Amino acid sequence: MNWFSVYSLFLAETATVVVAILAVLIFILSQRRKSSTIAGRLSVKDISQEYEQVKDDMFMSSMDELEAKQFMKDLKKQKKLEKKQAKLAAKQKKKQEKAGEQPKAGLTEDSADSQTIDQTGEKTKPKLFVLSFNGSMDAHEVEELRQEITAVLAIIKPEDEVVIKLESPGGVVHGYGLAASQLLRFRTRNIPFTAVVDKVAASGGYMMACTANKIVAAPFAIVGSIGVVAQIPNFNRLLKKHDVDIELQTAGEYKRTLTMFGENTDEGRQKFKQELEETHLLFKDFVKEYRPNIDIDQVATGEHWFAMQAKDKGLVDEISTSDDFILSHLDSHKIISVSYQRRQKLSEKISKNVVKSVERLFFRQGNGL
Repeated sequence: MNWFSVYSLFLAETATVVVAILAVLIFILSQRRKSSTIAGRLSVKDISQEYEQVKDDMFMSSMDELEAKQFMKDLKKQKKLEKKQAKLAAKQKKKQEKAGEQPKAGLTEDSADSQTIDQTGEKTKPKLFVLSFNGSMDAHEVEELRQEITAVLAIIKPEDEVVIKLESPGGVVHGYGLAASQLLRFRTRNIPFTAVVDKVAASGGYMMACTANKIVAAPFAIVGSIGVVAQIPNFNRLLKKHDVDIELQTAGEYKRTLTMFGENTDEGRQKFKQELEETHLLFKDFVKEYRPNIDIDQVATGEHWFAMQAKDKGLVDEISTSDDFILSHLDSHKIISVSYQRRQKLSEKISKNVVKSVERLFFRQGNGL
């Protein structure tokens, strides 16, 4: 009987362990299946407090221990007083609404910084939504940008603003045309919108920047390059040398103008050049529409300039970094960072790391200032 009891207990313990392992495996599999259906994730973060914390830390770093304690004490006292005043203003507003009176000026709105009082009695500042776009040649990042813009437009108010930190040397026409069209969604809704360039916004990148009400760039940021370029290698002579024939059949006179393997004609080259000129004309018209004060014939030569030079030509409105631009809004706005992270396949992650490694190697070997 004793042996049977021990054996039964052993079986019960084993069954418990097996059930627990199965439960864990089922949970992991269900989570993996759930996550695989998610295309991406939107991240919205209030970064005002981070900037405020840095600001306070810098103040305190220059103080001795007693001064730092007094600074923190005064800061807490000030915030407590502001909160109390805001709650009193909110209560006064409710009383006036019940009595059918108009709220008195200054009770529900601070004319100095356009702050309002929310339902909890807290002061609410206008928001500055911060987006980022670091574009590649094919502008595939436009998908993330589309999601971010849609999210912002869903909640933005008339007093809010938008800034995009823009970095791109340009790329394919259709990709950057779509990216610029996405940014125009702010412009068409009369939302104050600023593009800030710290390093480069050239060609398609500058096309995107043009959609903003104001372009801000760091002193040595590269902007401009309003032009169109295309190059196609041709292996026809090499193939002929090795007795290799290429048959290309088309329906339509200009279905194919230039080809990599066939023999190109002067007529095809002329048509290809015409298409480039037409694209350039569309680019120039686009820039001129949203930057009407510039001399488009002077700047649409395909050249690029540093921001300090570009400002004189009207390509840039203000010289500043993205950090200083955001800091200048810290007292008057709540700073909200918005980013959308698309789920990447393993192959995409590997290729992205390879491209970054090649870029680092290239710039390390290249000439610099």
